[in-house]
Amino acid sequence: MNGDTAPEAPRRIAILASSGGNLRSHGGSDPARLISDVARQVEAAGFVLEEVQFVAAAASMDGVAPSTPAALWGLDGSGPQILQEGPLFEINSLARENDERLAARVRAGEIDGLIVMSHDPGDTNAQTVAAAAAAEIPAAGTGGSSLATAQQMGLRVVSASGTTGTTSSTRAVSAVSGLARHWKVTYRPRLGGTSSEGPGVEGDEPAWKRISIRGIMVGAIPAFIALALLLAVSKIPGLSSLEGAFDLMIAGLPIIVSAVAARKISGLGEVGMVAGAISGVLAQEGGILGGLLSGILTGLLVGPILRRCVAWSFPATTANIVTGALAGLLPGLLMYFVLAPFTSVLGTWIADAIAWAVAFNPIMAGALAGLAIWPAIIGGVYHSAILPLVLLEMGQKGYSFFGAVDMAALVVVSLGITLANVIRPRTSGERALAGSGSAVNFFFGTFVESSYPFMFGDRRVFGAALLAATAGGAVVGLTGAEATAYVPIFIAPFISTSAVGLALAMLTSFALAFTLTLAANFSALKRNSSATL
Repeated sequence: MNGDTAPEAPRRIAILASSGGNLRSHGGSDPARLISDVARQVEAAGFVLEEVQFVAAAASMDGVAPSTPAALWGLDGSGPQILQEGPLFEINSLARENDERLAARVRAGEIDGLIVMSHDPGDTNAQTVAAAAAAEIPAAGTGGSSLATAQQMGLRVVSASGTTGTTSSTRAVSAVSGLARHWKVTYRPRLGGTSSEGPGVEGDEPAWKRISIRGIMVGAIPAFIALALLLAVSKIPGLSSLEGAFDLMIAGLPIIVSAVAARKISGLGEVGMVAGAISGVLAQEGGILGGLLSGILTGLLVGPILRRCVAWSFPATTANIVTGALAGLLPGLLMYFVLAPFTSVLGTWIADAIAWAVAFNPIMAGALAGLAIWPAIIGGVYHSAILPLVLLEMGQKGYSFFGAVDMAALVVVSLGITLANVIRPRTSGERALAGSGSAVNFFFGTFVESSYPFMFGDRRVFGAALLAATAGGAVVGLTGAEATAYVPIFIAPFISTSAVGLALAMLTSFALAFTLTLAANFSALKRNSSATL
């Protein structure tokens, strides 16, 4: 069979691979993801992935022993699967048997092309490579030394690259692009989604549809929590030297936001993240909004640049490096020379507007914020409207007015509602439900949704939540407390601008939520008891 003869059926592809030496640190240690990434691109090109033979060792193949734990991976209807586990010498023996079967399929004309990654043409893949060379079917992939050996055996390699600097995604794009170019098949790389979701998930979604302020900000939260903790610790007598570290963290936040945004939007993992970090460094002067904008622009550029590099037949390593560098530099320089001053001013205006509202009438500002925060999270706009304000304020000074409102009006109110249902539930099943929710709220400062069943089940409890949140927010405004969200309740006061003020606000909202929910439960139980009699 000749690989240039176009069959009527879709081209059938086989993967020959191992976890390799250098490849192991570039995705080879995660065979399921590596295989799935290739499968997504194979499907995007209109090909069919027929066979997989992947020998995965628990250590680099550059220095393994016959007794090294290993596994042979293959493919079934549900995706990548482990066929056998054991010491490497047993897995290699099984791989040789599988190689004989696969070689027979190549000779029978049932395989049209190979994708190879750090394969072993001198041993576990020798028969398939020899059969492919005789059938003149094309092959593409990575692995410098193994590809050189395969070419010496006569394998028709139409696209080759080293492993250094590549990722599972970019290797897959490069290999499938090489085969598609050889067969003159139109191929648009499938970027976005996750390989773990399987082929086809979000595959054709344009990058701009992956722009989600909510997703970006939630992804960056750990950095802002670290900032708040660092600031709190720096206020401890004797630890004032940490203030320099705090200033450095403030300056680095735009880089983190940019990297998170670019990674999410590009859909290309490490390549997008590195490109986002490059643009974020150049966008630092623009503040959090500058980092956000640079990351979005970078994420939108990564895919087109990678596709262009692949279309120009760049090796996978070069395509990876050029994509990360250019997708980071171009928007980064735009931010540095043009846009950063504007985003910096805009961020300052927003922070000043919040500060002005609080200064104008602190009690009213806090009460309105507390009243609005429950409808915001129930309506699905909290993470896209209020959370960005929390993080924007924290990016300016390390604390946030809305962060304190979040803690007092959401987390603590939810704790009051759920704890009341632990103490006096309406049914036995509600105690377990409320118990898990109250524990997560108290120890982790999240999962306010655990109070939804009780709020939606009784409008009196819903009203109690709004009243408690309003009161707690009013005390936040009155005391001028600023803090952060997503920390344990018992830690929050100690990383705020006013431990006494935030503690008082939290006690106020908790007492109202707990007492009113408990009263509503007693009333409901009494009414049900009367109805039964």
